[in-house]
Formats: sequence, C-alpha cells, structure tokens
Amino acid sequence: MKVAVIGGGAWGTALADLLARKGEQVTLWAREAEVVDGVNQRHVNDMFLPGASLAPALRAEGDLAAAIRGAETVAPSHAVRPVMAEAARSLDRSQPLVVSASKGLDPDRLERPSCILAEVLPHGVPVAVLSGPSFAWEVFQQQPTAVVAAATDHSVAQRAQRVFSTAYFRVYSHTDVVGVELAGALKNVIALAAGILEGLGLGFNTRAALITRGLAEMTRLGVKLGAQPITFAGLAGMGDLILTATGALSRNRTLGVALGQGKTLEQALAGKPAVVEGVNTTRTAVALGERHGVELPIAREVANVLFKNKPPRQAISDLMERELKAETR
Repeated sequence: MKVAVIGGGAWGTALADLLARKGEQVTLWAREAEVVDGVNQRHVNDMFLPGASLAPALRAEGDLAAAIRGAETVAPSHAVRPVMAEAARSLDRSQPLVVSASKGLDPDRLERPSCILAEVLPHGVPVAVLSGPSFAWEVFQQQPTAVVAAATDHSVAQRAQRVFSTAYFRVYSHTDVVGVELAGALKNVIALAAGILEGLGLGFNTRAALITRGLAEMTRLGVKLGAQPITFAGLAGMGDLILTATGALSRNRTLGVALGQGKTLEQALAGKPAVVEGVNTTRTAVALGERHGVELPIAREVANVLFKNKPPRQAISDLMERELKAETR
C-alpha cells in the first residue's frame, strides 16, 4: 500500500517509520528541507526525533503534491487546515482513506480536525481519526502500544485499524469521532496542570485529584458537544490523560513543570522546535466552555497561569476554595 504521512514532526515521523517497517510504501512530507535531507540521506530526523535510526525504505518529500500522488492512505499529523486544503487538490480520484493523527483543536474556529477535513476535502472522501496514549519515541522503539481509530462509519474505522496495526501497535476501532478527538486534545490541558503541580513540588495526592477531576471536566465538555461519556474512560481519554500527565516524555507536562518553577510562558517555550499543543488547546477549551455553558475550572485556571501570569499557587488555592459540590456535578 502507498501511504503518505503529512508532517515531519516526531509523531508523523514515528508513524511513517512504523508503516515503512510494516512493509508499506511510505512517503513522509515535511516542510523543513533539513528533515527531508536527513531522512533521505542518513535515515534520521535530527530536528524532531533525534537518535532514531529510521527505516531505510522510508522516503521524505518536500513537495506536497508529489508526496501524496497515488497514495491509498493519507495521514496528516499536524497543521490540518492549510496543508490539507492544498493537499486536497492532489488527492487521487479513487478517494483514498484520510486518517487524521492530529491531536488539537482549531483555535480560531474552535473546530476538531475531522471537521476541518470535511470542509477542505472533496465530498465523499472517507475520514478516520487516530488517537490514544502513544509517545512518538516509544512507538519508534516498538514498545507495545494501544490506540484507537474512530470514524462515524465503522467500516472506515476498521480500514484505518488494518492500515496501522502491527505486532506492537494495536489499534482498536470506534465510532465516537467527537469523543476521541476532544479527549486527545483536552488531555493536554490537564497535562499542563499536572506539570505545574510537579514544578511546585506537590505530591501524589494532588496529582491524583487533578487527573480525576480533569477527566470529569473533559467528559463534561465532550458530552455537551455530542460525545459518548464512555469514550473518556478509554484509550483516547483516560489512557492518553494518564500518559501525558505523568510521562517524562510529555511536552505539555514538561512545559507545566517550567511554569510551576516560576518561568513565564515565553521563557518556558524559548528554543523549543516542537509544538506544545496544550497552550492553544487551553485557550480553545475555555472558549468552548463559555460558548456552550460548561464549567471548566481547571482549564480556566491553567489559562490564567499561561496568559495572565497568575501565580500557580494562587490558581490552586482558588480551585480548592470554590463552592463545595457533589462529585457527580
């Protein structure tokens, strides 16, 4: 199968390597010339996945149209709207499967990646989303990993499941696209908060409370937007939340640690080539909560720390001293 992975960041590179080692004919599109040259000449992506010796069969391409020409599966891993609007003009008329591997929300229109794809792709192109607890580096190392592929049409989800499944990368199918996408994005906000707690030197009690109430907050917004609550107890929800809020490889958690230690957002982001999705997602989550009348106290306080320079300890105090409520509300 010919597969085009769109986006040469860590996650796109890990997915492309996985598929190439599976035996697929894979092209990785990257906008950075140094990424293209590194993959093609030395089988490395030193910019985004340093230390990884990539599959020799993997090829990189800087021309988007050339990368996706004839592809049976196209997997955008980042920058969905501008890149896929351009890519749509070059999609094969046989309508390849498009699998979004992007975990984020459009900060301008407050939209999920699959909604954006529905707008820019030709009518009838099958779309699935791929999400779940999966650090790029550990996927590259072929550590056992389980994720979920979702599409409103279960047969489309199963197609994506078959494309990406390997002996060490297990893909489950799902039909709750709204829940899978929202969970994959919103957990980054809670991961930022978890890092802030760690940076402040707080312990396991606090982390457990945050993860539990963070999951409740994610579920509350998701259900309001049409998701199934059980999705948030699965791989895309609880699984990815636990990974991102506790794992040392989490960029969002790492940024939160720096904020908890007293750095400003600008200081914490300085010199980082990789995107920290939780920053934009925090702003988007708060806006969605306000639009739909959903209370998101944790997201609101993370936004205050990120964008209003609110002292983290004050944010925690304000959360703890809110009006007492029943747990299920």
